[in-house]
Amino acid sequence: MKLKSLFTLVLCTLLIASCTSYKNVPYMQNPEVVNEFKEILPMYDAKIMPKDLLTITVNSSDAEAVAPFNLTVQSPINVARTNTLTQQPSLQQYLVNNDGTIDFPKLGRIKVGGLTKSKAEDLIREKLGKYLQEVPIVTVRMSNYKIAVLGEVARPGMFTVSNEKVNILEALAMAGDLTVWGLRDNVKLIRESAEGKREIININLNNAEIITSPYYYLQQNDILYVSPNQTKAKNSDIGQSTSLWFSATSILVSIASLLVTVFR
Repeated sequence: MKLKSLFTLVLCTLLIASCTSYKNVPYMQNPEVVNEFKEILPMYDAKIMPKDLLTITVNSSDAEAVAPFNLTVQSPINVARTNTLTQQPSLQQYLVNNDGTIDFPKLGRIKVGGLTKSKAEDLIREKLGKYLQEVPIVTVRMSNYKIAVLGEVARPGMFTVSNEKVNILEALAMAGDLTVWGLRDNVKLIRESAEGKREIININLNNAEIITSPYYYLQQNDILYVSPNQTKAKNSDIGQSTSLWFSATSILVSIASLLVTVFR
């Protein structure tokens, strides 16, 4: 009878533990919070920040008139069949200075930091008015829009975002999603502002409120770090301790063998 009661107690404990662990796995467990959210959030549009690398093109029906604003540089490329290097022209890119400015042909130094792409395009188009007879088409692209995902994910690394817009769930998908050891309720977002201020924000993926959070969309150079759970941390400690123990034992055995050989 006691054995049966003990077995029942152990089984109940295991069931409770499994239910508790499952509650920490699914993302966005309270979707009603988002569905009942009344405020209409604006569409995300990335802002230009210091050290962004911009590609700016100016086009119009008069190709000769806009040519001075589309500078090119010679970039080496590798020809696969001949295994030789050749030069191919590519558009000049503009690195945004710490004060948010770039040096643009004829226009000189202009401040684009803190502007969205569309606002930067409007600014450059306006300044080009005195040089061109017709209104040009100006396109601004961020060439180095990157994010990093680290910690308990399947494929940690640095990822380039071609469309300059990525949310936290898409970023985790790029990294192959969280492993079974990743804490869903303790994902850290490391962000640096245009002024150089750094902050660490704790994000709970179990809570659907992340969808309406100002941290849902990632900025360029954001870093996501997924913390390991206690099981992974303990296994890591055990692994390191075991390695040290084996190393120490190996050294002692070697010393003992040497002493036996010397004094034999």
